[in-house]
Order: sequence, then C-alpha cells, then structure tokens
Amino acid sequence: MTISLSEFFSFLAESPALVITVLLTLAVVLVNGWTDAPNAIATCVSTRSMGPKNAILMAAVCNFLGVFAMTAVNASVASTIYHMTDFGGNTQEALTALCAALVAIVTWATAAWRFGIPTSESHALIAGLSGSAIALHGGLQGINPAEWVKVLYGLLLSTLLGFLSGWISARMVAAVCRNQDRERTTPFFRKAQIAGGAAMAFMHGAQDGQKFMGVFMLGIFLAKGQDTVTAFQIPLWLMILCSLVMAIGTSIGGYRIIKAVGMDMVRLETYQGFAADLAGAACLLLSSLTGIPVSTTHTKTTAIMGVGAAKRLSAVNWNIVKEMILTWILTFPGYGLIGFIIAKIFMYIF
Repeated sequence: MTISLSEFFSFLAESPALVITVLLTLAVVLVNGWTDAPNAIATCVSTRSMGPKNAILMAAVCNFLGVFAMTAVNASVASTIYHMTDFGGNTQEALTALCAALVAIVTWATAAWRFGIPTSESHALIAGLSGSAIALHGGLQGINPAEWVKVLYGLLLSTLLGFLSGWISARMVAAVCRNQDRERTTPFFRKAQIAGGAAMAFMHGAQDGQKFMGVFMLGIFLAKGQDTVTAFQIPLWLMILCSLVMAIGTSIGGYRIIKAVGMDMVRLETYQGFAADLAGAACLLLSSLTGIPVSTTHTKTTAIMGVGAAKRLSAVNWNIVKEMILTWILTFPGYGLIGFIIAKIFMYIF
C-alpha cells in the first residue's frame, strides 16, 4: 500500500492531526540532519582534509542521495521500524502517542546538541516509539519482540563491529603504507578522506532516512484511521521530501558534534581518518542491506575509537568516551520514559 502526493495533500487539508504529525516528523528529520549527520564528516574536518562549510555541503548532498538511492534498492530498515511497535486500536489515541514520541525525540536531541554530546537519533526514535506504544497499550504488548531483536543486533553491530572494524582498518592501512614516506602519502589520504566522508554521509542518509520515512508512513495511516496496514511502499515524493529536510538540517551545521567526535576524542592523522570512514561506511552498508537498524553515531564513533586504539590505547581520550557511553546508556530508558510520560499526558489532554 502507498499514497500519492495528491492524495497526501488532499488528506492533509482535511486532517489537522495529520498536519501536526507531519510537522513533528519533519522536525525530527531536521534535528537528525544537524545533530547526527555531522558525525559522518567529523574526521575529514578534524584532519583538515576539508573545511567545515564545504564538508557540511558535501554531507547534505550525500545524505540526499543516500536516502533516495538506498530506499529505492532496499527499504527493509523502514519496514523494521514500522513494525517494531504496535500502534493499533484507537487510531486517535495511537496518533497522539506517536506525536508524543516525536516531541520526546526533538526535546532530548536538542538538549544534547546544546552541550555538544553526540546522541543517536536512531535509538532515540526506537526508544521513544516503544515508550509511547507501552503507554498506549498499558503494557509490553505494544512491543513486537521479533523486530526488537533486530534493534539489539544493531546495537551490537554498531558498537562492537564498529570498534573492531576501525581497529582492523587502521592496522591494514598502516601495514600497506609501512614503507611509504608519510609526507608523500598525505595528499592521497586527504583526497581519500573526502571520498570516505562522502560515503559515510551517503550511508547515514541510507540508514536514518529510512527510519523516519517508516514513521512518516505510520503517521499517515493512523491519521486515515488505518491501523491494520502491514505492507507498504514508500512513494517517491516522500523520499525526496525527507532527504531534502535532512539535507537542510545538515547544512545548518553541527560544529559542536564535529569537535566532540573528530577532535576531542582522538587526534587523528589523515590515514587514520580514512580508516575510520572506511570502517564506518562498510558497517552501515552491511546493516542497511540486511535490514538491521543501527546507529550511525555509534558506528562512526566506535570506529574512531578502534582506529585510535590501534595506535595505542592512550591515544583515545577515554574521559570523552565515558561521557558518550553514559549518554548512549541513558538513551533507551531516558527517551523511553519521556515518550511514555508525554504520551500519557497527551492522551489525557486530547
């Protein structure tokens, strides 16, 4: 099942609830663009392979292409997010609970951005939806365990595999260039980092764009009073809309996040930055093709940790790492609780 652009505008004019849902969903996509996407270009900026403005512009374009291209090839990540929670039953209450989850995500993500802490909007989305679904049903029957297992796989994939692939990638690059003059290889790795940053931004759009489009479709169906839709096709106009909004969010810039990830955590050389981008992009591609929703933030930051650890453990600023890990640990219960509370409040008011 899908919906044409004309049908969407027609129903938008008739449903104030859908207008609010669409605005909140696009707000989450925008926030994701400026708080999550900067992780993709943090390394090429920190090693001065690109200036911040050019890197952000490149990331905006590649995010757009990633959303569009990967969704056209494989939309399984969107399907996973759509089916992860059960918003069936009273569609008006379900739509209210969904809006509560989106409000929770925007609130938490903006606060974290203010303090320069890289958060995962992917896990925020998952936790917020889960908390709201639990509030809607009054219990865990609002959660689909089969789809949630994929989330747990994604958590392991984006952390353990990210770190391991970063370590291996850095070791391999160092071994291949062991007998090369470092000054002569630097120009090559600067260009390679630009390509690596572009690949990371592309895969960020491919992963995160699908997640939010799945939520967008859920909101449309609930607003139409349809809570039994099990299969859907993402329309072309929605791919373009979400990718454009994410690109705008990225173009706003995320200098605090770039500094925290690319400069404060590990001081990277150009070859190390390339190794981190290579590892991160490979992990995201694998997860996107297999339909596993992962965090681009976790994948990129753990890849950078792995690259730093490949040189020596002391090369990593573990105090910054502790702050990030604490934020990641608090994401699921924090967003889930906020989503639950706001959903209860919204359902009481509306």
